[in-house]
Amino acid sequence: MDKLLYQKTINYLNYFCKEVKDRSVGSPGNRKATKFFNNTLKDLNWQTDMQKFDAFDWEDGGATLKANSEKYEVFVSPYSLGCSEKAELEAASNIKELENDNFDNKILLLYGDITKEQLMPKNFIFYNPEEHQKIISLLEKSGAKAIITATDRNAALAGGVYPFPLIEDGDFDIPSVYMTAENGRKLLAQKGKEVSLKSNSKRIAGPGYNVIGFKGKNTSQRIVITAHIDAKKGSPGAIDNATGVAVLLILAELLKDYDGNKLIELVAFNGEDYYSVPGQMAYIKSKQNNFDNIFLNINIDGAAYKIGGTSFSSFDLACLLEKKLDDLIKSYPGIVRGSKWAQGDHSIFIQYGVPAVAISSEWFIDNIDSQQITHTKKDNLEIVDVTKIIEIAEALNQFVRKI
Repeated sequence: MDKLLYQKTINYLNYFCKEVKDRSVGSPGNRKATKFFNNTLKDLNWQTDMQKFDAFDWEDGGATLKANSEKYEVFVSPYSLGCSEKAELEAASNIKELENDNFDNKILLLYGDITKEQLMPKNFIFYNPEEHQKIISLLEKSGAKAIITATDRNAALAGGVYPFPLIEDGDFDIPSVYMTAENGRKLLAQKGKEVSLKSNSKRIAGPGYNVIGFKGKNTSQRIVITAHIDAKKGSPGAIDNATGVAVLLILAELLKDYDGNKLIELVAFNGEDYYSVPGQMAYIKSKQNNFDNIFLNINIDGAAYKIGGTSFSSFDLACLLEKKLDDLIKSYPGIVRGSKWAQGDHSIFIQYGVPAVAISSEWFIDNIDSQQITHTKKDNLEIVDVTKIIEIAEALNQFVRKI
């Protein structure tokens, strides 16, 4: 293995996970990370474009909940407004109760079936079930002063966090906090009694950027290789997704002499772990008339976990391209065929009819519904296999030069 590439990979990971303390969208750390990515591409002789979009950072000052002189542990819902309220506690466990009961000027506890999965943000266009939209609409019409949500585990939609925030939406303006399902059951005994809730939460406006690197000749035949550069607030974001960004930078070095007949775009998306995916929306807006020029999307997310192989999952590839991918996988012992998964930026391209390859860790895909790592402090550099990052970059270098 190339020792120089190995050391550069370690340096990239240390920068994104240790030197930059917070890569959440809208934060100073996020802007520091995108500036570094842009400058590194330029140093490797790539043309670059930084797509600016509006976002905001979020400051979590903690929350306190008291009921009948007892304190309950609660957490501020990400991007929620703050509050200081005293009111009668009411509760709902399903949509029917939410429709029929009176919550005007109450503090509302949501528990049970209605909190089984994280609600999609109200303005999220890619996936927004009618049930979620109805719940959000009913909450906004409820007159509740504040909302407490009691949640269990749901790794598939919320990562490894327990409890998870039912509401993570900067466009939803009723203050909210969340707690464990166990504490929710205890709090339910206080229904009809006065409770007090204080939540210190602040939204701070600040821009974000996608970074796009270009190399090649033919703009009508584009290979778009993507990885999101942002991370969940409070998580180092090693597997999710500093490893993916490191793959892009190592690949940029391997392709610095590329002069092929297809245009290669290396895209550091900004917002996959942010409620409104603003970077992805900015990219779509700028490219919406040019998706038919994209020959292939390759998305890297969750790669280089220390256990298991690297998963290459294909979506709607033509037979010849599928065969070339098969040949590539056979030539790299650490790479395996992966099952299809939708929780990533490749889904955007698939929805626009673009063939895609999604690259992740085999272990994560196999344990996507039960893993307790992503979006937590456990997602740190101790769980990363650096050699897998280099193997992925070398495989992609070989692949894009042959297709």
